[in-house]
Amino acid sequence: MIEPDNRQRIRSYVLRTGRMTPGQRRAYDEGWQLWGLDYSPGELAFDAVFGRPGPVVLEIGFGMGQSLAAMARANPDTNYIGIEVHRPGVGRLLHSIAEHDIRNIRIYCHDAVEVLRDSIADSSLDAVQIFFPDPWHKKRHNKRRLIQPAFVALLVRKLKSGGIVHLATDWEDYAQQMMAVLSAAEGLSNTCGEGAFSPRPEQRPLTKFEQRGERLGHGVWDLVFSRA
Repeated sequence: MIEPDNRQRIRSYVLRTGRMTPGQRRAYDEGWQLWGLDYSPGELAFDAVFGRPGPVVLEIGFGMGQSLAAMARANPDTNYIGIEVHRPGVGRLLHSIAEHDIRNIRIYCHDAVEVLRDSIADSSLDAVQIFFPDPWHKKRHNKRRLIQPAFVALLVRKLKSGGIVHLATDWEDYAQQMMAVLSAAEGLSNTCGEGAFSPRPEQRPLTKFEQRGERLGHGVWDLVFSRA
């Protein structure tokens, strides 16, 4: 949840300090200078960063980056920006970028709220996608969930007219909270109708994590909203 500047903001993530594998470390060291974006205040110039114009999709919390890499390979004319605070995941995605010669991804390893607030221009994004964010399933921890009214209001500001917010979760309680927050957000409308969840859009890759969940009978809920 976004708090006023004079208060300590509750973080929606735990900064895990897991060790990188040698391959992830090597990919990070070699790839960051090519594909990494160092956080700094000031609006990012997309055309300059990617060396071309094109639609821009922002993914927050890409994990190990498998789905982001797959989407970038499937849509070479779209520019993708990924944000992830877990360095092993950043290293794994940089490894995939090098392995498959992916040219249309750039990466922040920084807090997503600060990147959105300080580095992304208003009305500049074609889509924002957040897949399987930490559900913080204990009730006393629900306040740490990323999808909160103030954060969604920030997302809406950054989207172009007609831009898309696409969320997915495998935690039903969180899905219902997401639906309530997005439905109440000024400037957003549900592309599937009021209160309706979306079938899994074809452009969202089916991950191994999700496939395992399906075998175990777990549900997955997609929400797709557009900015007016």
